Amino acid sequence: MNCRHCQKTLSNVFLDLGFAPPSNDYLTESDLRKAELHFPLKLYVCDGCWLVQTEDYASARDLFRKDYAYFSSTSFSWLEHAAKYCSNISNLLKLDAQSFVVEIASNDGYLLKNFVARQIPCLGIEPTTSTADAAEAVGVPVWREFFGFELGCRLSREGKKADLLIGNNVFAHVPDINDFTRGLKEALKSNGVITLEFPHLLCLIQNTLFDTVYHEHFSYLSLYTVNRIFNSYGLRIWDVEELPTHGGSLRIYGCHESDSRTTSPRVAAVLEAEEQGGLRQLSTYGRVQERAVKIKNDLLEFLIKQRRDGKEIVAYGAAAKGNTLLNFAGIGSDLISVVYDAASAKQGKFLPGSHIPILSPDRLIGRRPNLVVILPWNLRTEVTSQLKYIRDWGGQFVVALPSLECF
Repeated sequence: MNCRHCQKTLSNVFLDLGFAPPSNDYLTESDLRKAELHFPLKLYVCDGCWLVQTEDYASARDLFRKDYAYFSSTSFSWLEHAAKYCSNISNLLKLDAQSFVVEIASNDGYLLKNFVARQIPCLGIEPTTSTADAAEAVGVPVWREFFGFELGCRLSREGKKADLLIGNNVFAHVPDINDFTRGLKEALKSNGVITLEFPHLLCLIQNTLFDTVYHEHFSYLSLYTVNRIFNSYGLRIWDVEELPTHGGSLRIYGCHESDSRTTSPRVAAVLEAEEQGGLRQLSTYGRVQERAVKIKNDLLEFLIKQRRDGKEIVAYGAAAKGNTLLNFAGIGSDLISVVYDAASAKQGKFLPGSHIPILSPDRLIGRRPNLVVILPWNLRTEVTSQLKYIRDWGGQFVVALPSLECF
């Protein structure tokens, strides 16, 4: 396999998590009687451009199907994050009724509905029918397509170039990152701004956040590599913010390379932090596998001991990252009996691979479990607040990452 950006032959394995089904491919009861498709879940690092990427097996069209079950609006903290971003960026760019905002992978309208409320014209690009329907229901116009160079050209031809082009947690999800970036270039007005958010590779490595690895994430990104990709297609990063989301993310601000905006000193600061973190040294990548195995083994040993002691263990959050953890560790319903999730699209189904049943959170209180494993550990504050009533019967919470904690 060759690097998806620079085409150099890949030979350096970063992480090997075995075989797993697509992490958002939730199963019905009838699916349990059929063969379940698994793909290798292996990451390579390119020592040319330092793009970390999955091995080629699963296609985007197989992963992002019409019945896609991830709805961004399920998380209250993510809705707050989106509303705050809308307010700040609207003020920064002075967006008004004459502006045009485009969001790629607009999901269920969690973000663009804030622009609709401000009467700022916008358009969502979203290929999955389930989430696009939800977005249109809250007044967000949607084109139901995958974004790339061809669609960027069409937006340009139809006079729909963007003053603000948004991509939250989508840049890592595209199999052809070069084609996608060319599309950004075509769809952006001459003085327009791109903002992209993505989990920061430096945080993944420093905190061993291997559960953010799944087939939908084709790429694992550093500022260095994204800057290199942007420069290849006539774009420039002029600012960057470090965010706490997903265990540590970056929000980059891009523009055309000819744009007169001054580059913020924060860009150089993050690039220096990545250099100091060893992101362009192969030895840095070689140390993560052993740490991931330790986290997996620590969780397994803990759960087995608790079950032997007669404890009732459930999980909260049927999240993709949780599926990566459970399948890597080989955890099934013998250790975790059920998982609760607020997304109605997942309720009544089963987790891929582990086949743990998914129920509505309002059924948790009747079960009175001893331990609740928070699979989307990055939302631990939100989840512990919502489920604080488990303390009434002496229940405790558990997270496995960045390290095992029972509290």
